[in-house]
Amino acid sequence: MWKEYYHAAGIYDFDYTLQRLDMDPLINVNMKERWVDVPVRIDQDNKCVVRVKGEGTTEKPVFSVMSDYDEDQDVVFEHIRNLFQWDRDLQDVEDFFEESDLARLFFTYAGTPIVKDFHLYDSLMKVIIHQQLNMKFAYTLSTRFVQKFGEQVDGSWFYPKPEVVAKLDYQDLKDLQFSQRKAEYVIDTSRLIANGELELGAFAKKSNEEVMKELGKVRGVGPWTVQNWLMFGLGREDLFPAADVGIQNALKKEWRMEEKPKKDVIEKAAQKWSPYRSYAALTLWRSIEG
Repeated sequence: MWKEYYHAAGIYDFDYTLQRLDMDPLINVNMKERWVDVPVRIDQDNKCVVRVKGEGTTEKPVFSVMSDYDEDQDVVFEHIRNLFQWDRDLQDVEDFFEESDLARLFFTYAGTPIVKDFHLYDSLMKVIIHQQLNMKFAYTLSTRFVQKFGEQVDGSWFYPKPEVVAKLDYQDLKDLQFSQRKAEYVIDTSRLIANGELELGAFAKKSNEEVMKELGKVRGVGPWTVQNWLMFGLGREDLFPAADVGIQNALKKEWRMEEKPKKDVIEKAAQKWSPYRSYAALTLWRSIEG
C-alpha cells in the first residue's frame, strides 16, 4: 500500500466532484468520508484501483491518493492528477466570470472543476450510450453494458476493452434494451478502435475543430457527442454544447424566460464566455442539479 498527498493549485470543490461522480452507479463514492475509488488501466494487462480522498477544504484543497498496486506509482499518480486536473488554478476562471453576466452563478458555485472520465474509450462509449436519453435510463444502459461485458476489480467496475466489444453481436446489446442503432454505434466504433483505424489518444494533440471534423465522421457520433467527449474525455476548457437540454433549461432559469432559449441564441451569448465556455456549461448544469 502506498499513499501520497497533493495540494491543488487553487480553490477546488471536491465535494461537488464526488456528488457528480456519484450520479454514475458504476463508481464507488463515499460522500461522508469524502473518497472515490478510481479504476486505472496501467496497460493492456495491468489494472488497479486507486482511492482518492479529500483531506482539505474548497479554499485549501488537499487530497490523499492511495493504492495497493506497488508498481508504476509515478504513472498511476500522474494519471490521477491529470484526471482531476489539480494543477489547474480555478481562480483564473473565477476572476474571468466575476465581470460577466454569469458572475452570480460562479460566486454561488465557486471552484467547480472539469474532472475527466477515467479513460478515453470509456468516455466515448458513455457519451454514445447516453446521447438522446434521459439521465436515469442513460445510466441504466451504461451500467448494464459495463456489468455484462466489463470486469470488476476490488469492488470497482472497469469498462470492457474495445477488443471485447468489437466481437459482440448487435443482438447482445439489444438484449440489454439498446436500440438497433445505438448497438451499431457502440460496436462499430469499438471495431474501428480495436482495428487501429481510430486512435483516440491522437486527438489530444489536435484542436477542437479538428477533432469535431475527424471524430464527427464516425457514424453515430454527432456534434453533441464530440463536444461532451472533448470536455470530459480530454478536459478541454472551451466547449459549449448549446443543443444540450440541461444547458437550455439552466439558461431558461437564469435568464428568467418562459420558454427554453434557441440554440443559435445560446451560441451567440456563449461567445463572450470564451475561453472558458466548458466551465460555464458545468456551472449551468450544476445550477439545476438540485
